[in-house]
Amino acid sequence: MKTVNDMNIEGLDYNTDREKIVLPEYGREIQKMVEHAMTLPTRKERQRCAETIVNVMAGMYPQMSQNIGFKQKLWDNIALMSGFKLDIDYPYDITPAKKISEKPEPMPYPGTDIKVKHYGKMMFALFDKLKTMPDGPERDRLIKLTADLMKEDLEEWSHGSMDKEKVADDLARFTDGKVQIDPYTFEFSKPAAKKTQQNNGGKKKKKK
Repeated sequence: MKTVNDMNIEGLDYNTDREKIVLPEYGREIQKMVEHAMTLPTRKERQRCAETIVNVMAGMYPQMSQNIGFKQKLWDNIALMSGFKLDIDYPYDITPAKKISEKPEPMPYPGTDIKVKHYGKMMFALFDKLKTMPDGPERDRLIKLTADLMKEDLEEWSHGSMDKEKVADDLARFTDGKVQIDPYTFEFSKPAAKKTQQNNGGKKKKKK
């Protein structure tokens, strides 16, 4: 199995070379959108762009749209992703959000609280295993298994949508850069087709 380290693809920015995403749950594209908004020359343009980004972010979590404080959290997150440098008229007071950016470093794994809850403790055990495994077929198989499980977790967490770049980013990040895959060429396993249960308790009717 070829990894990113074995390839030399001109113009492809690999995971460890990229700037760290402030809020990984939104993905790299939202981070880029916020950075783009900061470059717009007029306050009106920046305001309109920020409102569009908030709508996109809200669409990523429709199940939370009725939660109290959900919209304020989205605006807080835009402020965090911009490093509080996006000059717009925020509809909420973002001062409390600054406390989030000053939070202490999280306790190292293992622990009872997993920061990225959609992966879970078992996935972090696989990440730890991959950090120390020597190169070889067994490691290649575990990389594929781990990537496929991450893909399934992300699809379930985001209601069917999945960003292959995020799988590659997270895999590199949580293995301290020891495992890197090319999201454009890595072959993820296709999900098994779900069997539809037939009438009569799932038993086929006998032909007369």
